[in-house]
Amino acid sequence: MSAQNGKDLLIKVDQTGDGQFVTMAGLRATRIAFNAEQVDVTSLESQGGWRELLGGAGVKSAALSGSGVFRDAATDERARQIFFAAETPDFQVVIPDFGTITGPFQLTALEYAGTHDGEATFEVSLASAGLLNFVADAG
Repeated sequence: MSAQNGKDLLIKVDQTGDGQFVTMAGLRATRIAFNAEQVDVTSLESQGGWRELLGGAGVKSAALSGSGVFRDAATDERARQIFFAAETPDFQVVIPDFGTITGPFQLTALEYAGTHDGEATFEVSLASAGLLNFVADAG
């Protein structure tokens, strides 16, 4: 696998609930993190005193974040709507030469900033809110 262009990691939102995803406009930086909680089943009988984990147990989650500049009124309006209505619409995350993750996310933080001599910026944070599906890139 060769180096990938960071701008190709995209966060997309289902604007209307019809399964048509639109890239959140103006993002300059994006990030996704996957987490899985451990379920420790270590006991006095654990061989050699080594920790034992229960496979297939625990809570899995994903966190998305992005930051950028205002470029598109429609996706900015949709982000505000999702946040204030506490909706959990489907999002897609496109990871170049890896695949696409699709599923519900809740917008957990929406931040706006600006300086007197610069552009207005925004930051979003999202938390997975259900089952995520992964489709690997063909190739």
